[in-house]
Amino acid sequence: MTPSRSESQILPRRRFLGMRSRVGGLLLGALVLWSGMASAWATRIKDMTLVEGGRDNQLVGYGLIVGLAGKGDSKLAYTVQSVANALQRFGINIPANTIKSDNVAAVMITADISAFAKPGSRIDVTISSIGDAKTIQGGVLLQTPLLGADETVYAVAQGAVAVGGFIGGEGGPGGATVQKNHPTVGMISGGAIVEREIPTKIVNDQTIELLLLNPDYTSAARMAEAINAVFPGSTLAKNSTAVNVCVPPQYRGYEVNFIASLGSIEVTPDNVARVVINERTGTIIATANVRISTVAVSHGSLTISIASNQGVSQPNAFSNRGETVLVQGTDTKVTEQKGGFKVVDELPTIQQVASALNALGLSTREMMAIFQSMKRAGALQADLILN
Repeated sequence: MTPSRSESQILPRRRFLGMRSRVGGLLLGALVLWSGMASAWATRIKDMTLVEGGRDNQLVGYGLIVGLAGKGDSKLAYTVQSVANALQRFGINIPANTIKSDNVAAVMITADISAFAKPGSRIDVTISSIGDAKTIQGGVLLQTPLLGADETVYAVAQGAVAVGGFIGGEGGPGGATVQKNHPTVGMISGGAIVEREIPTKIVNDQTIELLLLNPDYTSAARMAEAINAVFPGSTLAKNSTAVNVCVPPQYRGYEVNFIASLGSIEVTPDNVARVVINERTGTIIATANVRISTVAVSHGSLTISIASNQGVSQPNAFSNRGETVLVQGTDTKVTEQKGGFKVVDELPTIQQVASALNALGLSTREMMAIFQSMKRAGALQADLILN
């Protein structure tokens, strides 16, 4: 019997040939069982979880960008000193107070280095000006070491900076300027070379810990059940965040293949009923399982406008006394919109919730106030988060 292409991808060919009759039948039967259980809207485990130990790490560094054509930092002490130190590395010793920094900008470099990044691989870096440079467009970052939280150098960054914006018109007639986006922040794609690998361990005592990106007890329990359907007796949901999986004997030494197999299993995740309100942008986001109990709603808006004006007070005609003066005046106007008292019946779906609120003729800002009042009244059966 010739193994299928999918089976060959799960286990290395050299080991699969010796054990296909024993493992192939087990996996085939388990996968057929699971395929009948998975629903059309299920999500792959690889999209829901992070393998413990396989996390990214943050790097940061301080450097200089040169070639800014007069748009760099003014004569800032740290920029000038940094230029002097950079020149000193090449045997050029000059007093810092004689250096001009118009073409140079002091910047901070940040990057994320992924797990298992090997020396010689490249990562993207983001560059941000920390001085008063007007733009870093067209500049080149000088060689800069990037350090981890342990003060160890893990990568070195250098290269031409790409900026998704510009600033122009400075110094022109009338002082008008044109700016697009933020010209003091840029990036270098693949601009840092990894010099040291960060030690990473994803298997401990032949077990793998899957961490849910959105912690939930129901989702963790469903995930453990789905994995056990494919690899019986291997998985235990420890809490709302962690699912512990034992590596089956046939995968010992081939844990990467086992993790790949886990990632393709599908689970229907659950989530908490939640309404998120961002008052700064006027955005409301609600999950599908938001419910509203029967409640009566009345909402009327109150508008108060205060206008200041100036008047002139003049003395009477042919008067020998008095003088013309300005008089400040204030005009206050109060407008109250009457609202009807409407009963909102119990709403079992988010579509009905949206339709009922839209039927009240409420604006987005008014809906925010209604949701907050419903939560205080105990009618909104969901978490309310204000940003």
